[in-house]
Amino acid sequence: MQEVLKLAADQGDAMAQSELGCMHRDGRGVAQDDKRAAEVLKLAADQGDAMAQRELALMHRDGRGVAQDNKRAAELFKLAADQGDAMAQRALSRMHLGGRGVARDDKRAAELMKLAADQGDATAQFELARMHRDGRGVAQNDKRAAALLKLAADQGDAMAQSELGCMHRDGRGVAQDDKRAAVLFKLAADQGDAMAQRELARMHRDGRGVAQDQKRAAELFKLAADQGDAMAQCELGCMHRDGRGVAQDDKRAAALFKLAADQQGFAMAQRELARMHRDGRGVAQDQKRAAELFQLAADQGDAMAQCSLGCMHREGHEVAQDQKRAAELFKLAADQGDAMAQRELARMHQG
Repeated sequence: MQEVLKLAADQGDAMAQSELGCMHRDGRGVAQDDKRAAEVLKLAADQGDAMAQRELALMHRDGRGVAQDNKRAAELFKLAADQGDAMAQRALSRMHLGGRGVARDDKRAAELMKLAADQGDATAQFELARMHRDGRGVAQNDKRAAALLKLAADQGDAMAQSELGCMHRDGRGVAQDDKRAAVLFKLAADQGDAMAQRELARMHRDGRGVAQDQKRAAELFKLAADQGDAMAQCELGCMHRDGRGVAQDDKRAAALFKLAADQQGFAMAQRELARMHRDGRGVAQDQKRAAELFQLAADQGDAMAQCSLGCMHREGHEVAQDQKRAAELFKLAADQGDAMAQRELARMHQG
């Protein structure tokens, strides 16, 4: 087949040039060669072939076979988008969202995403749904977001299934329905979506929409944790710490908390690892390290960390004893509804 394509490409056939360019890029039937791919795609793009314009744009965007050039990428995406190419419309939308190669323009981004979504592009439907959910470039509209997510979910898009599951769980834009949420999470989880694995794990842990099953919850948390999901790493750490669904193992719990805390600065993990250091569970007892971790989480607004750090300042445990700072931290946590902080703040006012 490559011989036929090469003959057609050599005669100037744009479709053949476009296909041959993609084959060189991917190493399908020919030697993998990004530079040659870009050369052949340019021949087709210069003839107005939308697919070639889009694929050459991707190469400029990523610096494959050509100099990395967001401006040129955007120009090529626009040429293809103006011909109705859905993938180019979606890609150009993302560039407007990020202000890469073009002016940042959320409204234009939404318009382009809608053009692609209206052609049935599942990824565009998903991304436009998030724009409606967040009110970015379009009016905030949970109902419209849910409708778009359903269109993409029905095409098997795992991210859309996961997001729609969250909306059913929370009753945003659709009827609150834990059972439907769990079904959607499972569809996405079975495709390997880490967010869905984590959320389905929570449903099993809490018995929402599915039978309560701590062992299954732990298995799902592990699947997501192994993909680097910080929340799942932290949740699995809690299960090991408490011996729910898995063997009780403080050392493993601390290791999981550290993964999430170190790799992604996840506040919940910083707080839980701080507790382990404070109490000497699974790690060496280290009040100073505990205070540092509580501070990191508190700076991100974590109420329980603010309260714990407040206690350390009040007592002077490896931090300067500072009643004023303690009261400030208790108030920050109390204002978020933390009951312990509210009690501690009340005690300080009474004293």
